Amino acid sequence: MANPSKITEGSVVYSLGELSGNRVDYDFKKIIIYLEAKGRLLFGRQFKIYDEDREILFKLCSYAIRDFGTCRKLGIDPNKGILLSGPVGCGKTSLMKLLRYVTPHFKPYEMMPCRNIVFGFNHIGHRIIEDYGDGRFYCFDDLGIEPMGRHFGKDCNVMGEILLSRHELFLNSGLRTHATTNLNAQELEERYGARVRSRMRQLFNLVAFDKDSKDKRT
Repeated sequence: MANPSKITEGSVVYSLGELSGNRVDYDFKKIIIYLEAKGRLLFGRQFKIYDEDREILFKLCSYAIRDFGTCRKLGIDPNKGILLSGPVGCGKTSLMKLLRYVTPHFKPYEMMPCRNIVFGFNHIGHRIIEDYGDGRFYCFDDLGIEPMGRHFGKDCNVMGEILLSRHELFLNSGLRTHATTNLNAQELEERYGARVRSRMRQLFNLVAFDKDSKDKRT
């Protein structure tokens, strides 16, 4: 990409900042304008970015554009993935889908609903777990509310096993993994156990919506 500070959508060119040598000096206000426009294209004209979500978005965008200084101030490790948590309907999935478009010059992650992964396991078994232990980038959507996997009469905590595989990848190659969840830390530990929860602390930066965030789908 010749100039990652400018993104074209149809006939409109959006500026996200200024190109300075090999570096983009991003402007958060311009990023918000672009994300709102892109959100309407992806999710419909009713989409909007709420003022109360700007703090969350600032963290996510600082992480996405690799602003190491700001990440350090915010307590975010840019080498780890993002675990975006919050109540049902607060916009987690939409924001993670959108975030990929801010940096089209970086390799994007694929959004994968955890429920669909478990259905795949039920159909073909442990090969699914191996498939997600590859070198691709993923954001696992709705982590923790997927059903237990069952293949040939044997139960399996599919996402727990995949998280362990992704943790190994992270340690060996630095490959990052993202996820969204409605659950808090205690609920995640109850769902996956202390071992997986410990690995998740190493794997993810926790970015959390306020527990009283409104349901934007109502």
